[in-house]
Amino acid sequence: MTTCELNRHVLEWIEIVEKDTIGNCVEQQQLAAYIRKCFVQEDIYTDDVLLEKYLRQEKYFPFNLIPWEKFCIALHLCTFWSESGLPRWPDLFMLLGRGAGKDAFIAFEGYCLLSPHSALPEYDVDICANVEEQALRPVRDVVSVLNNPQNRVKLSKYFNWTAERVTGAKLNGVMRGRTKNPSSKDGMRSGMVVYNELHQYENYDNIKVFATSLGKKKHPRRLYATSQGDVRDGPLDDMLDRSEQILKGEISDNGLLPFICRLNNKDLVHDERCWSQANPTLPYAPTLFGVIKKEYIEWCANPGANADFMTKRMGRPQSDAVLPVTKYENIKATAFIISPSGEKTPRVIPDLRGRSCVGGIDYTLLTDFASADLRFWVDGNKVDINHSWLCLQSRDLHRIKPDYKKWTQQGHITLVDDVEIPPELIATWFYDHAQDYNIVGIAADNFRYALLATAFREIGFDAKEKKNFKCIRPSDVMMAAPIIISDFENKRLIWGDNPPLRWATNNVKLMSQASRGGVDTGNKYFAKIEAKSRKTDPFMAMVAAATIEDKLEQPEHTFVDVPAVVW
Repeated sequence: MTTCELNRHVLEWIEIVEKDTIGNCVEQQQLAAYIRKCFVQEDIYTDDVLLEKYLRQEKYFPFNLIPWEKFCIALHLCTFWSESGLPRWPDLFMLLGRGAGKDAFIAFEGYCLLSPHSALPEYDVDICANVEEQALRPVRDVVSVLNNPQNRVKLSKYFNWTAERVTGAKLNGVMRGRTKNPSSKDGMRSGMVVYNELHQYENYDNIKVFATSLGKKKHPRRLYATSQGDVRDGPLDDMLDRSEQILKGEISDNGLLPFICRLNNKDLVHDERCWSQANPTLPYAPTLFGVIKKEYIEWCANPGANADFMTKRMGRPQSDAVLPVTKYENIKATAFIISPSGEKTPRVIPDLRGRSCVGGIDYTLLTDFASADLRFWVDGNKVDINHSWLCLQSRDLHRIKPDYKKWTQQGHITLVDDVEIPPELIATWFYDHAQDYNIVGIAADNFRYALLATAFREIGFDAKEKKNFKCIRPSDVMMAAPIIISDFENKRLIWGDNPPLRWATNNVKLMSQASRGGVDTGNKYFAKIEAKSRKTDPFMAMVAAATIEDKLEQPEHTFVDVPAVVW
């Protein structure tokens, strides 16, 4: 029997949220209203019989299903379009505080889909993660249920299993864990793909390969399960942005059910009654509450050493352990501004032809990565045009996790298939832009100038004779650092949609002079969070330009006489 009304388990969670019985976040309130609207406006139904068959399997597991879990199972596995019979929400995105029970939820859904109740033959459940333990944990949870002496005899009629693999004996679906190496996954025939701990994914390599394994079986599904993390501008941030737009009614959900639980704002961390906003399991788990309370006390005593508490437990990123250059909200504000009502306004780079600007260059090795920046002042804001070059023969190329090929297609990066990035390439970039803009000066690290000097003299920039190329020292960066931090905090930076510049900025930490063994004068400098894979060149090129931005306070300059150059 089916019904077009709200299933009682769906309604139970909606009413818990609407009545604020346990304390839920804004996204849960939006979701409750959204689901009500869908059941009113759409021809969909929840298969009550199938759902009850699944929920009765709870008796074999060492936990009781919580209302939010029943709500998600009902919508993800048991709600269909009336006309086609296809799943209404085949994709489920779950962002929950650590300890909410993501692995147990994955295990239960996988068990149900392998059971005879699903009526889905050969419906494989593939669990993808960057770490083997995370890929195998839900599988081992199911194995533990099957190995329980109280269950073993009865369930052996319906399942076959080893230590790391479970097979449905009747329908031949297989549940297994899979980790990195996307090329090894060709030929998969998944029924449901689970992306466990999405926050660890720095690019879409694994996601794309697993996605192509879907569609070979009836009712393909995806489950994205994660806590918050520290990787920015990756798949997790993309999924969050999409989910927020769905919940606000800005875009169609296209089959995605966004189940987000996080603290409404960081200040609420000091009110333990609000912790359930990030972890809806907490009101039903007093032991877990005690653990989190202990962690809270430790976090208050030393936020830097216990940054995971805010990020993982409360769903609000904190990287204070490395003193980030600024909050990620400020980095995102270089691309768009969010109004109090939640509307996003893109911050596009205006037409700057004929305007004065200063330039900056940064690289560690020309055999690796190099970046250039042009900085303008426009109506009280600072606008940066930023570009990078990546050497394809770099030893560290494999360490760069973001999709740099996509950034190349977008025009932010130039790939150089050579032993190094020729200085002439960088000089040509400035030369070409000097045809449109008045570049009044360029700055680069003092120790890098020797490799650049000849190429830049050819286009009219020289440190000695014309004095329009400045060799900057650490003290110059220290003087610029407070201004850059203030620019971030006051949302004065406009970069347009420049993912590599945002990525590089998020890879920078702010250090005190005392950390170098000197006297703590209050001066700050910028450093890499991690030495090899986290490139900072785009950001540091912007910093180089910022060290000479005072040149823009002068009256409009005449264009620099840039000679024609043939390399």
